Amino acid sequence: LGSDTGGSVRQPAGLCGVVGFKPTYGRVSRYGLVAYASGLDQIGPLAANVTDAALCMNIIGGLDPLDSTSAHVPTVDYLAELNLPVDGLRIGVPPEARSASNHGDVNRAMERAIAALRGAGATIVDVELPHLKYGIAAYYIVAPAEASSNLARFDGVRYGHRATLEKGDDLVDLYAKSRAEGFGSEVQRRIMLGTYVLSSGYYDAYYLTALKARRLIKRDFDNAFSTSAGNPGVHAVLMPSSPHPAWTIGAKASDPLSVYLEDVYTVTANLAGICGLTLPGGFADEGGKKLPVGVQLLGAAFDDARLLRVGRMLEKAAG
Repeated sequence: LGSDTGGSVRQPAGLCGVVGFKPTYGRVSRYGLVAYASGLDQIGPLAANVTDAALCMNIIGGLDPLDSTSAHVPTVDYLAELNLPVDGLRIGVPPEARSASNHGDVNRAMERAIAALRGAGATIVDVELPHLKYGIAAYYIVAPAEASSNLARFDGVRYGHRATLEKGDDLVDLYAKSRAEGFGSEVQRRIMLGTYVLSSGYYDAYYLTALKARRLIKRDFDNAFSTSAGNPGVHAVLMPSSPHPAWTIGAKASDPLSVYLEDVYTVTANLAGICGLTLPGGFADEGGKKLPVGVQLLGAAFDDARLLRVGRMLEKAAG
């Protein structure tokens, strides 16, 4: 199990050649999870295949009175119709999903997935998600802001690591030392960023603006999935799980922004609260090394069972 706040189930799954599923926000209890960004976090499985992910969802999905964000939505059997094709399957592909900025083998994985879905009887259509380009900017304001609030409780008194004090140290020293020792550099960076965007004079300019962008991103997905007003809608949206294959350990340690940009295809599902599924899409050739590449399907909120069915169709069609 992983906690997917901006893609931390789906992107690792894509980089490791396995299946990763982020359920709809509220579908799985977060009770017991150390909260990073409470409005985005969702627990989901990493699995060998779609069937195993569905089996896990049968166990972990459902209402939990111990989690106030747990949704009052009836549970379903995710295995019951998993192997049944989705009638009239329509898959939307936004133009950004085949960006020239992607690694060439990522785009080739997309084309293979499109061909496999067509072979399974799906109709592939262009879909517009005009505010997708604001996803990274909005996410890296909203998530650190929530992290700054959530992780404040890890002060060495109530929660978390407790530093050893020296003679003359006071309570402020305890807080500072405990957090400095207990949080890694990346967590500290995000807490500082979140504290900044929530501070007086910046709250409206950054945090409220990011929330407005988040709402527009959600509306884009709602429109894509909607079947009202004569719009046939789509059953799922197809994108890569990341624009590049895996990089070597430490290769981007001095450039955190380049790591953040790898989340461009995953963060929007969390901002919109919808479900997402990453499947193996093939391999990239990096200096003679074969590195896994993932493809991702996104589905409407609480359409988790059907999204898993679409993923199973792709899994079978692509082999």
